[in-house]
Amino acid sequence: MNKINLRQILIPLITIAIILFLWFGPIHLGFLTLIITSIVVFIASAIEYKGKGFSALGFQREKFKIKNIFVLSPLVALGLFIFYAFVLVPGITKLTGVPIDYSFFNEITGNLPTFLISLLLILAGSGFGEEIIFRGYFMRQFVKFFGESKISIALSIVLTTGFFGFMHSSQGITGQLVTFVIGSLIALIFYLRKYDLWFVCSVHCFFNTIGLTCIYFGLA
Repeated sequence: MNKINLRQILIPLITIAIILFLWFGPIHLGFLTLIITSIVVFIASAIEYKGKGFSALGFQREKFKIKNIFVLSPLVALGLFIFYAFVLVPGITKLTGVPIDYSFFNEITGNLPTFLISLLLILAGSGFGEEIIFRGYFMRQFVKFFGESKISIALSIVLTTGFFGFMHSSQGITGQLVTFVIGSLIALIFYLRKYDLWFVCSVHCFFNTIGLTCIYFGLA
């Protein structure tokens, strides 16, 4: 285990307790929960790392490069989406016998104002919020406590992404399994890119944009 102090133990425990209360407690805020949770994570990270919360999560200034954000990440997102649409979804649907439940997005199809509003919310809540929480915070906290051995990295990906998939229960078992696989690939990219949160947030945003655009045009 890495050398950690009491503050680095207590703050994550308190933060995770707050997150679990926000997600599973009596107060239900819908999609705002992701945004509020992201803010909680930022505050906790800033306190734990004495004002360096952004870089501790993976938002490092030197890694914010136009080529990575607007050229490489869209290409990675497109590759992930092609795999998602033509291999992963058909394969897992055949395995489970249950199609992904996209009913949550029904109002988006052919409705431009709803599409644009939904896109903004999803980019903020999923593209950034989910990556900040699951990759930037949960995955890095796991590594902080258990190190960067191959076993530790594999466990951090499986456990955090398993929870990530569970949080997509509204899409049914197929949606959860698909989300687990895509989430695991994004987590692996996060590790291989040396915890570059800018990059995986960008990949997630472009992936969601492609997916939501397909739904808008009735292609999903």
